[in-house]
Amino acid sequence: MLLYDSAVSGNCYKVRLLLAHLGVAYDRHAVDVVDRSGRAELLGELNPALRIPTLVLDDGRPLAESNAILVYFADGTPYLPEDSYERAQVLQWLFFEQYDHEPNIAVARFWKLAGITPSDEDAAGKSHGGKRALKAMESHLSATDFLVGDRYSIADISVYAYTHVAPEGGFELEPYPAINAWLERVAAQPGHVPISD
Repeated sequence: MLLYDSAVSGNCYKVRLLLAHLGVAYDRHAVDVVDRSGRAELLGELNPALRIPTLVLDDGRPLAESNAILVYFADGTPYLPEDSYERAQVLQWLFFEQYDHEPNIAVARFWKLAGITPSDEDAAGKSHGGKRALKAMESHLSATDFLVGDRYSIADISVYAYTHVAPEGGFELEPYPAINAWLERVAAQPGHVPISD
């Protein structure tokens, strides 16, 4: 199995983290997240969106989009509940992560890591959106240990990926005690690996 990957990408990290929990072996092919030249040649036949992570299964079938990859590997494991309502709640958090969380927190982090200076309006928009996402998480996590059903799942893996590095994008986490306690619980899970691995 081959993962087209970036060590700094939270979306790629989600996949690596779940595979570490599951003890699944795979190879990695490093892809630059800033320099996109050559992406069409590298990924065009595997992923028309040319994004990473892109995974090639042992039988040659490609799979793209980080949260879709999480669902594929979590199916039939404790990381994806069997109960249909709890499964839907997991999907709810995966959609929240891609719609509200990642477009703000991850993009602000990417700008800083890539040395991009956004307009004041763009920066303010990302700041507002990221804080809104963190407030929603804080409210929910103040009443539960994990995002769904008081049990660690791919909902936590997905949202953790960019939350734990949010300060790199200018989002201070000190005002969010429930999030900080949750981050510690996630990092304490068996098989946990840091984003730098």
